[in-house]
Amino acid sequence: MLFKLGPNMYSEIAKRLIVALDLPNTDQATKLVEKLDDYVSFYKIGLTLIPIGGFDLAKKLKKARKKVFLDMKLFDIGQTIENTVKNISQLDIDFLTVHGDPQVIRSASKAKDNPSMKILAVTLLTSMNRNDLDESLIKEGDLSNLVVERARIAFLSGADGVIASPKETKKIKCLKESEGKLIITPGVRLPHQPNNDQKRVADPVTAFNNGCDYIVVGRPIYKSKNPLAEVKKFQFMPTVQKKR
Repeated sequence: MLFKLGPNMYSEIAKRLIVALDLPNTDQATKLVEKLDDYVSFYKIGLTLIPIGGFDLAKKLKKARKKVFLDMKLFDIGQTIENTVKNISQLDIDFLTVHGDPQVIRSASKAKDNPSMKILAVTLLTSMNRNDLDESLIKEGDLSNLVVERARIAFLSGADGVIASPKETKKIKCLKESEGKLIITPGVRLPHQPNNDQKRVADPVTAFNNGCDYIVVGRPIYKSKNPLAEVKKFQFMPTVQKKR
């Protein structure tokens, strides 16, 4: 398997697109990476692939000088989190997600042996709305305000960044605790694309201009008949401000 890093390298905006490899198996994920060639520098590997070769795929991507985001959403007792994060640190991963609970974040931040690996706390899934929160017995209040509150707690607990929808990014950026922290935004769609199960979505221009550092896009790309063409639509958006 060969993943090339082309001579044109990556534009500033292109580097801020993370393509989610949420495909049924690593063979399909590998074929997608090869199709996207040197247009994509950053990939997300989630729970679908991790049990069936996802870690090996991550190593191959890193060997090919790609960046890798392991979306594991770790949630367990402190000692288990520490041991797990220490092991994952050996893979030279760039981003790793954990649940946004303070004790989980503290344990993960304490345990990482690789200073370049960023611990990202999940605030509230972009597939959730207020009804979903009520079903989960999460406290009352405006969903957007809850996300901002959870982001603030995550930063204070040691997270290097948070996962939040484009709807909340601007408010999170206003937090003094967000200085030097990352905001990674799923739930990003082009105007003609279906939301699927995402409930808090925006287009990439809105997401970037609201202050996110990276966008994560999966189904709109890998379910397309021409994934590379879709990638280019996300990467070369007009009026997108440069990363601050």
